[in-house]
Amino acid sequence: MQSFELNKTDVLRFKQALEADDETLLILISEYHASEIAILFESLPQEARERIISILPADTASEIISEMDAEFHPEKLLENLHPERRSEIVEELDYDDATDIISQLPEEQQQEILEELDEEDASHIRSLLKYEEDTAGGIMNTQLIKIYADLSRREALEEIIRQSEEMEEFYTIHVVDHNNVLQGIVSLKDIIKSRNTVRTSEIVQPDFVYVKVDTDQEEAARLLSQYNLTSIPVVDDEMHLLGRITFDDVIDVMEEENTEDILKISGVSEDEELAGNWKEAVKSRLPWLILNLGTAFLAASVIRYFDDTIVRLGILASYMTMIAGMGGNTATQALAVTVRRISLTDLTDNQAYRTVLKEFTVGMINGACIGFIVLIFAVVYDGNPMLGLVIFIAMTGNLVIAGIAGSSIPLILKRVGIDPAVASSIIITTFTDVCGFLLLLGLASKLLL
Repeated sequence: MQSFELNKTDVLRFKQALEADDETLLILISEYHASEIAILFESLPQEARERIISILPADTASEIISEMDAEFHPEKLLENLHPERRSEIVEELDYDDATDIISQLPEEQQQEILEELDEEDASHIRSLLKYEEDTAGGIMNTQLIKIYADLSRREALEEIIRQSEEMEEFYTIHVVDHNNVLQGIVSLKDIIKSRNTVRTSEIVQPDFVYVKVDTDQEEAARLLSQYNLTSIPVVDDEMHLLGRITFDDVIDVMEEENTEDILKISGVSEDEELAGNWKEAVKSRLPWLILNLGTAFLAASVIRYFDDTIVRLGILASYMTMIAGMGGNTATQALAVTVRRISLTDLTDNQAYRTVLKEFTVGMINGACIGFIVLIFAVVYDGNPMLGLVIFIAMTGNLVIAGIAGSSIPLILKRVGIDPAVASSIIITTFTDVCGFLLLLGLASKLLL
């Protein structure tokens, strides 16, 4: 199947079908996959979404809702549905998806929906709602297959068949004792290939990867990726089996975390929705811009200090922007690489040292190359070799400082418990501007006047 790309034709077809009867609309919907309809929903008004959800079979409607991006508020589609219809859709959702959606509603509405559900479904969702949404408990699914360690091969297969009837797919079979303490995992293949006399305890893999229920979701995603797992069990402090996290949950987590990091590095609050309106964007970004303005005054004060130098050597003004711009770009490159490394794994002291050393080396080599080019430019076009030398030293020095700052500042912030993606960019921009101006104007004052 080819990837779906939203185009004007698809949107137009849906809008035309919405003006017709329900049968025409259902015929059109049948041509699309649930994930494609979820994308199309982004271009449709809320009333149109609600109408489509209300006429679809419950299983299809639930799949569309689960595929919708959180920014487009799938929970709002449940608010205005008839209680019976709403419970049908929610009961078709996986417990983790149902929890994610219901948790976005006011507590009163959450309780209202839970009271409409089957007691077993409501119990599972209630147990998931108590966990923080960015933890392993918040993204796990309590639907899993578990068997006792003392079962025979035949008993184990019968139990797996019985439990799998209500599951769409499963990748791992969890082995527990009679107190629900996780003993290990076993693959269906190993059970099928084993002899009839073999008991589960003889083929269980006791050395397995797991996460605690309060583990950060990003760490759970990292472990799944590192060990190439299809799912990972979630346990409490006493190793009681609580749920599982599957690779499709991890894909969503990685996308969410990467988006969050990109926004933070750019000085945009993670609370701003990508599809939000201009009011939300202003509210999110203005505080960061005001903070950035405050730090910019610091760089401006350096320029004011060297007013006399700039007046007497006006040509420096054109090179100041060049020095600051190159320093900012170098620092941003080092920052992006370092923050990404931090997000993937906790760096040891030796790894942190090597990261800074690498960026120092890169900054020095790049600075010397760029500085030499500008030196040649100053000699040829300005006819001033000493000016070229000043710019060469300032450019090289600022790129070295930018590399060190871009790599060390996020590491330092991480050590003191501050999110490096949030604060690093503002600190580093000011740092490189101030150092770049000090180097250029300070050297020019000593060597050219």
